[in-house]
Amino acid sequence: MIPARSCKLLVLACGLFLASESTLPAADWPQWRGPHGNGVSSETGLALRWSNSEGILWKTELPEWGGSTPVVRGEALFLTSQTDAGKLLVLRLNSKTGKIVWIRQIGVGQPVTGDRPKRGIQVFHRWHNMASPSAVTSSNRIVVQFGTGDIAALDFSGKVLWKRNLQKDHGRFTIWWGFANSSVVNDGQVITVCMQDSLADRQPKAVSSYIVAHDIETGRRLWKTIRQTRADGEQCDAYTTPLLVKQGGRQQLVIMGANQLDAYNPTDGRQLWFLPGLTGGRTVPSPTAGLGLIFAVRGLRGEILAVHSGGSGRLAEDRIAWTYRHNSPDTCCPLLYHGLLFTVSDDGIAQCLDAKTGQLQWRTRLKGPFKASPIAADGRVYFPSSTGVCTVIAAQRELKQLAANPLDDQIIASPAAANGTIFLRGRKRLYAIRSDAKTSSK
Repeated sequence: MIPARSCKLLVLACGLFLASESTLPAADWPQWRGPHGNGVSSETGLALRWSNSEGILWKTELPEWGGSTPVVRGEALFLTSQTDAGKLLVLRLNSKTGKIVWIRQIGVGQPVTGDRPKRGIQVFHRWHNMASPSAVTSSNRIVVQFGTGDIAALDFSGKVLWKRNLQKDHGRFTIWWGFANSSVVNDGQVITVCMQDSLADRQPKAVSSYIVAHDIETGRRLWKTIRQTRADGEQCDAYTTPLLVKQGGRQQLVIMGANQLDAYNPTDGRQLWFLPGLTGGRTVPSPTAGLGLIFAVRGLRGEILAVHSGGSGRLAEDRIAWTYRHNSPDTCCPLLYHGLLFTVSDDGIAQCLDAKTGQLQWRTRLKGPFKASPIAADGRVYFPSSTGVCTVIAAQRELKQLAANPLDDQIIASPAAANGTIFLRGRKRLYAIRSDAKTSSK
């Protein structure tokens, strides 16, 4: 939730999504992909150029590694990590100094890794581990989860308030490449989705995919909705995070995965509408929304599509406003900003589409590969590659590259932007980048 100090400007109305290009100030980065779950920040004056020797406010060595994004509430910065010994950790750092304030162990788990998963058994891809799901915060609570299914809520002092395990509560995961979905918070609820192989062709009783909500204060289960689609095998799998959007005064929880885009009432889990038949395979990029449209990617580098929002029940195929078939991202989320849709493929093809029509505005090759999703702020789009180079491009219809900033680290976690600072999590350390910074030796 956005703190009261940030709620001073008017929100665009007229049926537009609150998850679109809102004018709300983004002093905090409270969850995966920022204040509205769409990668857009209202920060201004963020750093344009940096390197290993300039523009770094601080850099802090982290215990082992993870793919989760930093989340920020004022001076409190939280992230999760997994050690080589399998300890599953949540850390609080001071966002201004980089000092580690406390570390708590939530569980233990070692991912099984390999190139050929066996159906029904999680085999984690080499690009991630048990610390891939990002944390989510309310004004005074942080909720973390891990690939083991462990989910826990803590207060900001590090006290564990409650803990559950999704596999113990709902059955063993059958996700091919390891559970990695992040949760969202809505009106005192923590909402989590699990989309996994149904094994319907292998056993009499199908494995269920589901959405589940817990009380953020007590951990009590509030509701659970089974989410079965017509997908089978690996196409059932999705690693996407739900998107909370509002249209016409109605809050919706939008989910993409298992060859289907759909929306639910976040209060009780009731399905509002669904668009099936989006065959493409397992899905990694999360959806985004704005301009009366929802933007998603069919799994496994399938087409990018824009869908007219709203309605009820099964939506007709003519609700698809446009599709675009070239250079789709396999991992990185699409980004809506200034009426344009920005994407980057895993091998580094960045492109800009007109969000209303899907017409290509520009395309360029960046040095990849890419696993982190881009963010936007102050008329710029930041594209961080796994090689440590973050390319900054002007958010406009004509291609204009502004900077290419190298760090000696591997970046697979998506950036965060808060209080004038860009936070980049590398494999080795966490970096705080500011335009007015003198490089720290920390």
